[in-house]
Amino acid sequence: MELIRGLHNLRPRHRGCVLTIGVFDGVHVGHRALLERLAALGEDFRLPSMLMVFEPHPQEVLDYLVTPARITGFREKMFALRGTPVDRVLCVRFNEKFATMTARAFIDDLLDTKLGVRHLVVGDDFRFGYQAEGDIELLRTAGPAHGFNVHRRDTYRIEGDRVSSTRIRNMLAVGWLDAVVPLLGRRFSVSGRIRHGRHLGASLGFPTANFALRRPVCPVSGVFTVGVRLEGADTSLPGVANVGVRPTVGGTERRLEVHLLGFSGDLYGRHAEVEFYSRLREERRFESIDALRGQIALDVKAARDFFAAQMLG
Repeated sequence: MELIRGLHNLRPRHRGCVLTIGVFDGVHVGHRALLERLAALGEDFRLPSMLMVFEPHPQEVLDYLVTPARITGFREKMFALRGTPVDRVLCVRFNEKFATMTARAFIDDLLDTKLGVRHLVVGDDFRFGYQAEGDIELLRTAGPAHGFNVHRRDTYRIEGDRVSSTRIRNMLAVGWLDAVVPLLGRRFSVSGRIRHGRHLGASLGFPTANFALRRPVCPVSGVFTVGVRLEGADTSLPGVANVGVRPTVGGTERRLEVHLLGFSGDLYGRHAEVEFYSRLREERRFESIDALRGQIALDVKAARDFFAAQMLG
C-alpha cells in the first residue's frame, strides 16, 4: 500500500484510478468489504485502487464543539489499512481552505485534473464541497463529461443492523467491548509509545506504563482489563488500565495508564498496542490518596480474577 500524504505529493503517475472517499474511522468490517469491492473493480478495469481519507477529522475543523470520538488515531488507521487490498491511500489535510472548496472545484480540480478518476464508489448520503453542496446526483451528472462512472456503495449490515463508525463509538462509550468485535473485526485497541508520566502510580505501589491517546476525544473512559502487546512480541501481557484525567490528583489531560500484572522492567520508549477486554468501572474522584490506593488494589484484584477465569474457561 502506498501512502500519499497531502495533495502536494500527487504525481502524474497517480492519475487514473478507481476511488472511494471517506473518514474510515476504525476501518471496520464494512470499510473492509468496501475496499475489497474497490480493489476488485480496479482489477476488472486494470486500474489502481485508491482511498481518499482526511486528517484531521472534518468535524474537528467544521464544528470542534461536537468533535466525534476517534476509534483509531492516524497511525492506527494506516496500520489497519495495510491489511486491506487497497493500492493507494491519499491523506488529504482537511483545513479551512479545503473546507471552502466548491463542489465543482472538487470535481474539476481534484477528481479530474489531479486524480484522473475513472470509477468512483460512494454512498447515497455522500456529501462534498463547501457547505456540503455536492451529492451523488451531482457526481452522476458530472461523470460523463469528466470521464468517470459513479458506483453506489451499499450499506454493510450484520444481522440486519447497519455497521457504522457511529454505532461502534456509541457501543464503546458504554463499555460494550465484546459487542464491537464483530463490527470492528478485532478488539478495540490503542497503540503508542510508552512515555514517562508523573510516577504517581509507582508512588501508590502500582507502577504504570503511560500512553498519549493522540486523539482529541477517546471513545472509552474508565477502568478496564487489557492486554498489552509490546512491539515484536508474540503474546500479550495482562493488565488493568485507566483512561481518564485522574481527578483525584488534579489531572487535566486525558491519558491511558496501564498497570501490568506481575511484570517488572523498564518499558520507556517501547511501542505497544493495548487491547481492551472488559470494563471494570467508571473513573471517579476519591476523597483521599489512601482511598484511591485502596480502590486501585480492588481493581487489580478484579483484573486478576478476570484473567484467571479466562484461563479456566
